[in-house]
Amino acid sequence: MPRIITYSVQTTETVKNILKNKLKMSERFIRKLKLNEKITCDSKYLKINNIVESGNVLTIDLNFEEESENIDSINMPLDILYEDDWLIVINKPANMVVHPSVLHRDDSLANAVKYYLDSKNEKIKMRFVNRLDRDTTGIVVFAKSEYIQESLAMQMQEGKLVKEYRTIIEGILEGGGTIDKPIKRQEGSIMLREVAEDGERAVTHYEVLQNMNNMSLVKVILETGRTHQIRVHMKSIGHPLVGDDLYGNKSELIGRQALHAYKMIFIHPITNEKMEFISEIPDDMKKIIKNE
Repeated sequence: MPRIITYSVQTTETVKNILKNKLKMSERFIRKLKLNEKITCDSKYLKINNIVESGNVLTIDLNFEEESENIDSINMPLDILYEDDWLIVINKPANMVVHPSVLHRDDSLANAVKYYLDSKNEKIKMRFVNRLDRDTTGIVVFAKSEYIQESLAMQMQEGKLVKEYRTIIEGILEGGGTIDKPIKRQEGSIMLREVAEDGERAVTHYEVLQNMNNMSLVKVILETGRTHQIRVHMKSIGHPLVGDDLYGNKSELIGRQALHAYKMIFIHPITNEKMEFISEIPDDMKKIIKNE
């Protein structure tokens, strides 16, 4: 499917100024468009330092023949919440990594998406906007274009992309608050993270929704996106996630950390529409909540 955007010029300015300041494209991506002669006006190729005038219409071709090498195409169930010509919103199950690894060569979300795209004869590189831990369920966004990935990543950096989670924590917590504690990788460990003064800034906002059986259902919104941020922050205030055997304790109630990427809100880079997606709380967490 051709992925092309048009821009109606409002004032006299350079092509580069439009791409960088109006369409919010990175210098690297602008160079890529330039090298591949992807910018035209009235069917004529433009250089990025060309000047265009009010009334001109730029056409920017975002199609690049590319594929993700070394990712096997594997037929696996794929729960698609939404799809258009530019992105796919997926509901990721538990026990599935997003990207392939040495231990997960053929059972990752990327393998499933690759098969899905191959079945539609779409040659697209794997570009996930966000990542979730293997046993965290919920919303993952896949960008069908490098421009979409860059745009949503910028919204994330600017705090315009909202990621809301649901988690069940150990103990009774009341009200809500903000955890503003830096996080870094634990010395001697590839995986573990910890709160440390010399870590990267990490901010987590939370609100308790329900208390039950010495546990609490909590709404969490991330201001930053550090690895294991929710898990580390909740442990730091004495309330590790139920079932989190990495930062807390195993649980007979659930076979994983009780963490779900529940909602995501962002502005669609092409249509400028506000997009809001919800992934319902999965059954294993619902069971804990209902058995209060």
